Amino acid sequence: MHVVTTRRQYKDKVYETTLLRRSYREGGKVHNETLANLSHLPPECIEVIRRQLRGEPFVAADEGFDIERSLPHGAVAAVMAQATALGFPAILGPACAERDLALALIVARVCRPGSKLATTRWWADTTLAADLGWPMPLLTTSTQPWTGSGGARTRSRPPWPGAT
Repeated sequence: MHVVTTRRQYKDKVYETTLLRRSYREGGKVHNETLANLSHLPPECIEVIRRQLRGEPFVAADEGFDIERSLPHGAVAAVMAQATALGFPAILGPACAERDLALALIVARVCRPGSKLATTRWWADTTLAADLGWPMPLLTTSTQPWTGSGGARTRSRPPWPGAT
């Protein structure tokens, strides 16, 4: 089987016909049998049929890959866009990691109220951290900048990116 495209001109117009054909021999002569008229199909579809007949393998879109992880994005994106439209980032101060952390906490409180620890754990299950450019290991640690026991508090690690 093969795909044949024929063009013929009549007056000022060019007519193009695309046919799916089968070639066979009968009595030493080659004959063609038209199996289907593909003229009504879009050119991309005709090209896929040509490539398939040449033996090129194709995979369905849903079989070509496996979804390993899918993060919810809609609510976070909507609240973040509205907060930006209302000017929350400018109200919170100049652009810095602390402002982004405060904005992320506000967005998280609107989307899913909870404690700071629960919020940072929730960030790993949404696109909020990725949208702000934060590394994922940071989000599994506590947001509390101070650790220690009793009255002596010492800074153990920065609570957000860029903090010292």
